[in-house]
Amino acid sequence: MFPTSQSEAADLREMPTWEEFISPALRAMADGVTRTRRELYPVVADEAQLSEAQRLLPLASGQLLYANRIGWGLSLLAKTGALARPTRGSYVITDAGLSLIAAFPEKVTQKQVTELAEDGGSGLNPYVPTRQSAKDGDASTPLQTTLTPIELIDAGMEQIEEELSADLLGRLVEKDPYFFEEAVVKLLIGMGYGGERGEGWATKKSNDGGIDGVIDQDLLGLNKVYIQAKRYGLGSSPVGRPEIQSFVGALNGKADSGVFITTGRFSPGAIEYVENVPTRVILVDGEQLARLMIRFHVGVQQTRAISMVEIDEDFFS
Repeated sequence: MFPTSQSEAADLREMPTWEEFISPALRAMADGVTRTRRELYPVVADEAQLSEAQRLLPLASGQLLYANRIGWGLSLLAKTGALARPTRGSYVITDAGLSLIAAFPEKVTQKQVTELAEDGGSGLNPYVPTRQSAKDGDASTPLQTTLTPIELIDAGMEQIEEELSADLLGRLVEKDPYFFEEAVVKLLIGMGYGGERGEGWATKKSNDGGIDGVIDQDLLGLNKVYIQAKRYGLGSSPVGRPEIQSFVGALNGKADSGVFITTGRFSPGAIEYVENVPTRVILVDGEQLARLMIRFHVGVQQTRAISMVEIDEDFFS
């Protein structure tokens, strides 16, 4: 889950944690109305005064972040008896939930919710860890309240991908330029270019006329993608406008578009140039290149798959 702008980063920082959604959820349910999760999400969001931007922030899985956090809060409240489930997928507040609001009108924490059940309150649930098991470090006792388990998985995957991206770029820089050109061609073919037969090739090591690779876009090879692939050492100067201009010149008479890929980055002048030149040129820097290689499994292999399951409500209905 990468914020793409300063405003998104600010929205994420201000987003309530899943524990901070407990109080809004209880207040939203205090009217005694039975609601489904889907009906509850916007009501709790209103109670928490979420902005429109915060309601649109997604997890890596595509699920809305605020809905995921509210969902974990609802699960805890239902597990401890502060909410009841009168029908499949629906919730209604209990006397225990109302007592929590009365006892802690400003903020209800995870600890207070679980203590209500542990103390034998009206919401007692035998599946809540006891105080003793919590002290002993019971694995079923949540140890943090900032991220939901799904967010922890996403954060871990993001860290793995960041480290893998850096390793990928390092490996590409260590290889000779022709290897890099072939790797770029394989990536574009893996992305679906190359026509029905996946035709593409790197040009000869010398006298390539400024073109490092060519890929067919259709079965007959009538339309082609021309590629410039430049292997720049990490920390090197960015690819500048002159290099892009040379590539555009090499495309003259061959095609009206091309792809310039580098392990490094592009200067502001280069980016501005491609935005205004009639020839369509796509720039792919090292960061985007690594992400694409991971996404389309070029230069990487899968070592572990995580299978996530949830309750089948239809089974128990």
